[in-house]
Amino acid sequence: MAVRILEKGGLVAYPTEAVYGLGCLPDRREVVYRLLLIKNRPVSKGFILVAAFPEQLEKYVFFPDASVKARVLATWPGPVTWLLPAQRETPDWITGSHPTVAVRVSGHPVVRALCREVGALVSTSANPEQKPPARTLRKVVEYFGHSLDYIVPGEVGKLARPTEIRDAKSGKIIRPGDNHSARTY
Repeated sequence: MAVRILEKGGLVAYPTEAVYGLGCLPDRREVVYRLLLIKNRPVSKGFILVAAFPEQLEKYVFFPDASVKARVLATWPGPVTWLLPAQRETPDWITGSHPTVAVRVSGHPVVRALCREVGALVSTSANPEQKPPARTLRKVVEYFGHSLDYIVPGEVGKLARPTEIRDAKSGKIIRPGDNHSARTY
């Protein structure tokens, strides 16, 4: 059901490594803007893209060199999100005001299953700006009610916080994560 809805330009919620996420296809401008509206999120922030395989992200980002690629791929699939340089054609509703895109090959089985079917997804935590991210289906419904086209039931992973974000060139941690539980679902 979620796959059909995504392919038709819909907006879905689904469990991820730490919290419920909201997602849609990245090339569907109208649904990305709908997502921004319901979250009350500025387009300048940009989005994370999640995938089942690194190849699904090649349309949006590139590896500046072999050492960066090796560093990033060593953490995937898993709960590390990397900032990589955006491809020239990457839409500004994905990059926001940044020259990079945050990307992750998820290890969460629900995210991987969705991405195997539809490719990379825009993924952002299921919460309005300034509210804590939803960790349960009930909280997603409380926050968004009928604003979503579908909610995939399931359990979030064991991470206590959203995934770590690192700069791919420098390796610098931008947002600390909770990676000690990385492969435990």
